[in-house]
Amino acid sequence: MIKKIEHIGIAVKNLNDSNALFKKLFGKDHYKVEAVASEGVSTSFFMLGETKIELLEATSENSAIAKFIEKKGEGIHHIAYEVDNLDAEMARLKHEGFELINPTPKDGADNKRICFLHPKTTNGVLVELCEEKK
Repeated sequence: MIKKIEHIGIAVKNLNDSNALFKKLFGKDHYKVEAVASEGVSTSFFMLGETKIELLEATSENSAIAKFIEKKGEGIHHIAYEVDNLDAEMARLKHEGFELINPTPKDGADNKRICFLHPKTTNGVLVELCEEKK
């Protein structure tokens, strides 16, 4: 079951410049920078109440973030929802007719197991499901 918005992912061209920009906007610094080599990105996280903002910079020309920025420019890339049981939620949503981009969970940033739903089945919104690694 989906519990809450875990984070909002924002694609950026330059993580350092964007960290400075969002620090001014939020009035506080990011709490974490992490590379996710398997996804070809570097990430930075800001905490706002119970919700995180994740900035994503491509580290590979072939990464999904690089392709997103090339096509659409910088901006909101995805909304991530926290779930209790990622495997069960993936099975439930697949049964409900949602298309999973990745058929099995994969490792994401911030100690999470993740899965993405295809935007063509979610009104054009890239949805990420995430579960804390145990």
